[in-house]
Amino acid sequence: MEENKKTLSLLERMKQKAVEQKSYGGEFTEEPAKVNARTCQNCGAGRSQQDGLTHCAYCGFEFLSVKLTDGINIKKEDNTQNI
Repeated sequence: MEENKKTLSLLERMKQKAVEQKSYGGEFTEEPAKVNARTCQNCGAGRSQQDGLTHCAYCGFEFLSVKLTDGINIKKEDNTQNI
C-alpha cells in the first residue's frame, strides 16, 4: 500500500502525461498521393517550369491573359527601368 501513496517524480509525471495524451490532429488516415498538374487545353502538354505560367511552351496557348495598368511602381509599358 505504501507504493500506491508514493508521489511520482517530475520526470515520471511527464512520462505518464506523454503516454496518455492524444494526438492533436485526430486519427491518421492513409491516402494515396495526389498531384494536381495543369495541362494545356489546346495541345495537352504539361506546363513547363519556366514558360508555363501564362502561355503553353509548346503551342503558345494563353492560360492567363495579364493586362497591366499603371500603378505606383509598375507601369504598363516597360518595367525594366523601375529598379
